[in-house]
Amino acid sequence: MFLQRLFVLALFPFVLTVAGAAPAAPSPLPPVEGFFDNPGFSGAVLSPDATFLAVRTSKPGGRDMLAVVDLSSMAIKVVANFGDTDIGQFAWVNNERLLFTSADKQLGDGDIDFAPGLYAVNRDGSYFRQLAERRDHFVRERSMRELLPWHTFMLSQPGAQNSEWVYVASPNYASRELRDVDLLRLNTLTGRTAGIERPPGTREFLLDQKGEPRIASAVDGGDSVIWYRDPQTDKWRKLAQFSLFSGRGGFTPVAFGPDGTLFVEARMNADKSALYRYDFAANAVEKTPVLRVADFDFDGAVLATANRLLGVRLKTDADTTEWFDPAMKALQARVDARLPATVNLISVAPRAQTPWVLVQSHSDQQPRVTTLFNTETGVFNKVGEAHAQIDPARMGRQDLVRFKARDGRSIPAWLTLPHDGGGKNLPMVVLVHGGPYVRGSVWGWHADAQFLASRGYAVLEPEFRGSTGYGFDHFKAGWKQWGLAMQDDVADATRWAIAGGVADPKRICIAGASYGGYATLMGLVNDPDLYRCGVDWVGVTDIELLFNGHWSASSDVSEIWKRYGMPVLVGDPATDHAKFQATSPLAQASRITQPLLLAYGGADRRVPIYHGKKFYAAVKVNNPNVEYVEYGEEGHGWALPKNRFDFWRRVERFLDKQIGAGRPQ
Repeated sequence: MFLQRLFVLALFPFVLTVAGAAPAAPSPLPPVEGFFDNPGFSGAVLSPDATFLAVRTSKPGGRDMLAVVDLSSMAIKVVANFGDTDIGQFAWVNNERLLFTSADKQLGDGDIDFAPGLYAVNRDGSYFRQLAERRDHFVRERSMRELLPWHTFMLSQPGAQNSEWVYVASPNYASRELRDVDLLRLNTLTGRTAGIERPPGTREFLLDQKGEPRIASAVDGGDSVIWYRDPQTDKWRKLAQFSLFSGRGGFTPVAFGPDGTLFVEARMNADKSALYRYDFAANAVEKTPVLRVADFDFDGAVLATANRLLGVRLKTDADTTEWFDPAMKALQARVDARLPATVNLISVAPRAQTPWVLVQSHSDQQPRVTTLFNTETGVFNKVGEAHAQIDPARMGRQDLVRFKARDGRSIPAWLTLPHDGGGKNLPMVVLVHGGPYVRGSVWGWHADAQFLASRGYAVLEPEFRGSTGYGFDHFKAGWKQWGLAMQDDVADATRWAIAGGVADPKRICIAGASYGGYATLMGLVNDPDLYRCGVDWVGVTDIELLFNGHWSASSDVSEIWKRYGMPVLVGDPATDHAKFQATSPLAQASRITQPLLLAYGGADRRVPIYHGKKFYAAVKVNNPNVEYVEYGEEGHGWALPKNRFDFWRRVERFLDKQIGAGRPQ
């Protein structure tokens, strides 16, 4: 069968493609499908004892299946698949049993009236059981009398993994808005459940080292409230309460260590957040950090086995691992020596009984590849790769650079150059990230930037003020700066690239999605001398529309965010009306005369379709060079490969005409 053939071919000792290898003969440009198709391989998890490997994979054009590999013999068995949908999340319940959901990769958001359901099966395919309903697909076993409701979901945490019991979440909604979340203890063999008492307003739970719920994160108005379930009394007590949106104070629970230590992310009056221990006796975060990264906020996860704290997986400029355990440090060095061209992220099973570990490897040119490594024999066995069509030797190089904004602020930015472009006087796309209050990127292979680089463009991605991950001061400097200082940072990044000889000043296009789409339009308004053209997909076109909406469609922007977050970070409709008008692409549409490509999702509830339609109607009055496309079944981004292919082919043609080889001379 196909899966067996796939894995047997991958069992030979594995060496990743190394950048700088001898180039192949000239060939056509890498196809758009290689960048934007669904991954053929999308996940692997070791069993708790590391004797089996669960993988999610598919045949070309087929549905994702769940398979289990016996690591003693490398025999493979498909244990779950659906004829009408894909395998979604999956996790080990224990060494014998798996929990999983469904997902439908062949539907756009507008066609989904769907909930993922919940299922369990043994690693040999026996004792399959449906546990929760798939909405509109009430597939039930005849022996079952009752299923959990459709709004029953897996946790992202593995739990104890030593019985047939797991914890699952059951969100409660009011008028389509999340109110709170219940926690249920579920027997994956019998389907029996037991409810867990929780504090009011709970949104998230954190399990402790024994797999028991120990922390509850709740929302009270505009505040976050952290609760602790005391193991001595089994009662919840409040640890802290602080603003959700506007302050340095507070902390975020990260994980429990094997000895019961709670690790939290906190700033403790510093600019950059770090990893700390929490002192339950003093009811406070300890003063000395466990781990601090000089130039970045802490963003990571604690790594541990059932009885050992191993280290921390975190993001700096790239994904990396800080190992506390000497044996793991030595193993990392051993793997890195064998795979020197990639970042190699090692995962170990919590109660391993075999020498197998999982290694995920990637670089700026190499999409993620998953391998098994035998620590005794030193043999790599390739499990799967996300984008098999991509040739790393033809991908561009990405670097984190810094430039000075006009007010002197140091701003990070990601620069990706074509692999053979020489890095000088290139046509350039300024790609603005969405959010905007998120981190834009991390060093690695990214489909959109690499696709553009493969077509000969330099790609510049500024981490403008307001972006997170670079300290509180950088984040706060972007408050209420839509179209203002945040926009100036994007322009200053562009001028930096021109001054450095990277970009041809006559061949620069600005592009982005969501907030990045907004920044694209405002870039064309504020800096018409800089940008020859713009590409906006699912972009905000008017700030007040985020608050007030439109009769024609509904938005999923929460009332808490509107009431407490947006007035602080974006602005207040009552007091900032004049500023909103001055920084509204919709209100300023007549000033945009450059060629423009617009794309929107007909089922988008984050930036509903009226943003695109109203702006298109306004801009085309004075601008004949506007292309507009609507993907009726899509939401806030393109879920379907066919639409991703179509969109990026449009982008390719548009850029070629405006700033590429096909432009008028």
